[in-house]
Amino acid sequence: MLLYLILGLLIHLVFFASIFDIYFTSPLVHGMTPQFTPLPPPAKRLVLFVADGLRADKLYELDENGNPRAPFIRNIIMHEGSWGISHTRVPTESRPGHVALIAGFYEDVSAVAKGWKENPVEFDSLINETRHAWCWGSPDILTMFAKGASGNHVFAHNYDAYSEDFGAQDVTKLDTWVFDNVKEFFHAARNNQSLFSKLNEDKIVFFLHLLGIDTNGHAHRPSSREYLNNIKIVDEGLKEIVSTLKDFYGSDGKTAFIFTADHGMTDWGSHGAGHPFETCTPFVTWGAGIKYPQKVLAQKFDDTYLQEWKLENWKRQDVNQADVAPLMAALIGVPFPLNSVGTLPVDILNSTDLFKAESMFTNAVQILEQFKVKMTQKKEATLPFLFTPFNLLSDSKQINILRKARSYIKQKKYDEAVSLCKELINLSLKGLSYYHTYDRFFLAFNVVLGFVGWTSYVSLLIIKSHCSLNRGVSKEVKKPSHLLSCSFVAVGVLLALFLLIQACPWTYYIYCLLPLPVWYAVLREFPAIQGLVTLLLTFPPSHFVGYLLLFILGVEVLVLSFFYRYMLTAGLIAFAGWPFITPLWTQAKSTSLSWIFFCLLLAVFPLMPVVGRKPNIFLVVGAGLLVLLLSLFVVISVLKRKDSFVNEELVLHLLQMLSTVLSMCVVYGTHNSLLKKQGLPLINQVVSWIILASSFIVPLLSPLILFDRLFSILVSSMSTYLLLSTGYEALFPLVLSCLMFVWIHMEQETLPQSVVSYKQKVSSIQFTYNTDITQFRDLYLDDIRRAFFLVFFLMTAFFGTGNIASVNSFDLASVYCFLTVFSPYMMGALMMWKILIPFALVMCAFEAVQLTTQLSSKSLFLMVINISDIMALHFFFLIKDYGSWLDIGTSISHYVIVMSMTIFLVFLNGLAQMLTTKKLTLCGRPKSHLI
Repeated sequence: MLLYLILGLLIHLVFFASIFDIYFTSPLVHGMTPQFTPLPPPAKRLVLFVADGLRADKLYELDENGNPRAPFIRNIIMHEGSWGISHTRVPTESRPGHVALIAGFYEDVSAVAKGWKENPVEFDSLINETRHAWCWGSPDILTMFAKGASGNHVFAHNYDAYSEDFGAQDVTKLDTWVFDNVKEFFHAARNNQSLFSKLNEDKIVFFLHLLGIDTNGHAHRPSSREYLNNIKIVDEGLKEIVSTLKDFYGSDGKTAFIFTADHGMTDWGSHGAGHPFETCTPFVTWGAGIKYPQKVLAQKFDDTYLQEWKLENWKRQDVNQADVAPLMAALIGVPFPLNSVGTLPVDILNSTDLFKAESMFTNAVQILEQFKVKMTQKKEATLPFLFTPFNLLSDSKQINILRKARSYIKQKKYDEAVSLCKELINLSLKGLSYYHTYDRFFLAFNVVLGFVGWTSYVSLLIIKSHCSLNRGVSKEVKKPSHLLSCSFVAVGVLLALFLLIQACPWTYYIYCLLPLPVWYAVLREFPAIQGLVTLLLTFPPSHFVGYLLLFILGVEVLVLSFFYRYMLTAGLIAFAGWPFITPLWTQAKSTSLSWIFFCLLLAVFPLMPVVGRKPNIFLVVGAGLLVLLLSLFVVISVLKRKDSFVNEELVLHLLQMLSTVLSMCVVYGTHNSLLKKQGLPLINQVVSWIILASSFIVPLLSPLILFDRLFSILVSSMSTYLLLSTGYEALFPLVLSCLMFVWIHMEQETLPQSVVSYKQKVSSIQFTYNTDITQFRDLYLDDIRRAFFLVFFLMTAFFGTGNIASVNSFDLASVYCFLTVFSPYMMGALMMWKILIPFALVMCAFEAVQLTTQLSSKSLFLMVINISDIMALHFFFLIKDYGSWLDIGTSISHYVIVMSMTIFLVFLNGLAQMLTTKKLTLCGRPKSHLI
C-alpha cells in the first residue's frame, strides 16, 4: 500500500505542477535595450502612494451622510487631476500587484508561493531606473524593490514586521508612521546639504506604501468602521504630504502624484482571486504632466459605479495596472522598465502632442524589443521544420509600422502616429502571448495522456487484485513481450533526444516521459483487460449503459458543486432516499431513520452563507456545549461498564471534556479582547497551541474499539475546530460525524451473508493495523457506490463549512486564537488544518467502513482516487487564461482545490490509519486488546 501511496503522490504532484508550466510560466525575457522618450519630461519628481488593499468603491463612494469619504481625493478629482479605476489581474496579492505597478508586468500565479520578501526572478523596475528613490512602508514590499535595484540609489525606510498585527489596538499607525517619517525626512533635509542636493535633482521617486487599510480589512472587513476610518486617515495624510512637498519645493509645479492600490478585497476580508471587488482599485493622478479634470455629459461603462459615486459628469479614465509603470516613466523621463507590458495612457498626459507621440513610439519599441527577444529564443530552441512564426507581425511588418510611425511624427500627424504605435503594441503583446504559450498544446497533450494512463492503470490494478475476472481467460501467465518493452524504451529515447535538441526545461522531460512507464504498466496487464472485456460482454447493454450514465451523472454533480453549492444539498436529499430503494428500510428501520435525519440536517449547511458572514461566537460556544453533552453520555456509559480499564478511559474522557471547555473559554475571551482592541491575550494563545498539539496525541490513548476510537478523534478534533471557527461552521463537524457513525452502521447492514463469511457487531469491531488478508473479498458494484459516497462526503466536508471554490474563500479571523501578527505561511497552515479536520473525520469513518465491509482499504482508496482524478481532468480542460479575471481566477482555483484535495487524500489516508490503529499507553500500562 505504501508503494502505491508514494507513486500516486508523486504523479499527482507532477499533474498539480503542470498547470504552472502550461498556463502560468514567468513572462520575463532578458537582453532588451533600455528605451526612453528623447524629450524633456514634464516632471522632475514623482510621488507614488499605494494604499494596500483599498477597494475603488470604498474610496469613491459617499458616506452615509452623503459626504465624500475622502474629501481631499474628491477635490483632486473635481479640480486638479484625472481619475478612474485601475484593473488588476489574478493573483490579487500584494507582491504581484506592486510588481505590476512599478515594473509594468504581471507575475505568473506561481510567484505568489515563492516568497513575499524575495524576488523569485530578476526584473527591471521604475525604482531601478531612477536617479534616486526613497521608499517608506512595509518591509515585505520595500525589500523586494530595494534588493532588486542596481547600485545604491534606493533608500528604504520600514517599520518592524511585528507591527503588522491584526489584533492591535490601532493598525492605522502603520500609515501614520509612514506620513510622520516622510514629514520628518523633508524637515531634516533642510539641514543636510548632501540630502538636499539629491532631493533637488531630477528623475527621483518617492514611494509611500500604506498597509493600514489592508490590515484593517483583514481584521475587521471592508465594511467596518475601522476600514472606512482608515481611508479618512490616509486621505488626510495625503493632504499633509502634498502640502509638505509644496513647501519644500516652493510650488515649482514639477511634482507628479499618483494614488492607487495594489489590489482590492472581498466583503469577507480576503483577496487573491478575480472578483471585481479584488480587481477594481482606485487610480487618481495629478500634478506635473497630468490633465486637469474634464466635465462630460455622458459616459459609457459596463458598470453602474459612476451613478453610485455621483461622478457621472467627471471623465473617468480607466487603466490596466501595468499601464501605471510606463506613465510614471514618461512623466519623469526615465527608461521604461525593460519587462513592462503596459500601454502608456496618453489621454491622461497634459503635454505637447509631440511628447505624446514620441512617448508612445518609445513604448511601442520597448514592447517590440521583448517580442523580438522572445521570438529569437523560441526560434533557436525549436527545430527549423517545426517552428511556426507569428505571421501577424513579421519582420517586414515591424519595419513598415516603425517607419510609418516615425514619418507621421515628422509630418506632425501625431494622432495617426499614436494610433499606429498602439496597433504595434497590441500586435507585439499578441505575439508575446503566442510565443509564451507556444508549447501549450504539446505539454497539455502529454499531461492528459499521463492522466488517462494513470486512471487506466489504477482501474486495472483494482480489477486484477479484487475481481474474479480470469474465469474466461487462459490461466497461463505470459511474460510481457520484449518487443513491447523495447518499443517503449525506443520512444522514450527519441522523445528525450527531441527535448534535448530543443533545450527544453527539465520539467518538460517529466511531463513527456511520465506517460511512457504508466502506459507500459497498463499494456502489461493485458490479461486483466481481457477479463474486463469478457465481464462487460456478459452485461446486458441496457444495464451497462444505465450504470455508466449513473456514474457520469454522479461525477457531474460533484463537478457542478464547485459552481453551485446547492448541488450538494440536492445530493444529500437524494442520499436520504437511499434506504427506500434497498432492503435497509425493512431490516434496519431505526438506522434508516437516523440516516434520513442526519442527511437532511447536513443538507442545510451548503445553503448557509459563504465566508464573509459576521462572527457569531454564541454558535461556536453552542457547538462546544453539544460536544460536552455527547461526552457526558459517553462518560455515563463508561461508568456503567465493569472492566479494569474504566479509570483510564474515564480520565481520557474528562481530559477531552476539559479541552473542549478551555476551547470555548479561549474563543469567547479572544473575541471580546479583539473587540476591545486589546490584542490576543498571551494565555489564550498558549492554551490554543497546547490544545492543537494535544489533538494529535489524545485520540491515540483511547481504546481501539471502533466507536470509542472514532468518538475520541471527534472530540479532540472539535476542541481544535472550535478555536478555528467564527460561526455556524463549528456545528458542521458534529453533524457530519453523526452521519458518518450512521453510515458505518448502514454499510454493514447492506452486506448480504453471501458476500462476507460472517458479520461482526459494530460495537465489537476494533481497529487493527495488520488486518487478516483472508478476510478481504472481491469487489462488487456496491463498492463503487461506497467510493462515490466517500468522494461526495469529502466535497461536502469542504463546501459545507462556508467555503467556496476559490483561493480567496478563507477568513483570516479563523486563526486569531493562535496569532494575529501577519505571518502568511503560519496563517495559511492553520486555515488549511481547519479545512482538513472534516476531511480527516470522513477518512477515519472510511477506515471503519472498509473494516466493517471486509474490503481492502487499498482498493477502495484507489477507487476514490480515480473518481477524484476524473474530476481533476474536468477542471484541467476548464482552466482559462483569457476572458474576465473572475473567470480566470475561478478556473485556476477549481483545479488547484481539486488537485490539492487529491494529493491530501494520500496524506489523510495515512493520517486516518495512524489515528485509528495506533495505541499509546499512560503510565507504562501495557496495551489493551480485545479478544
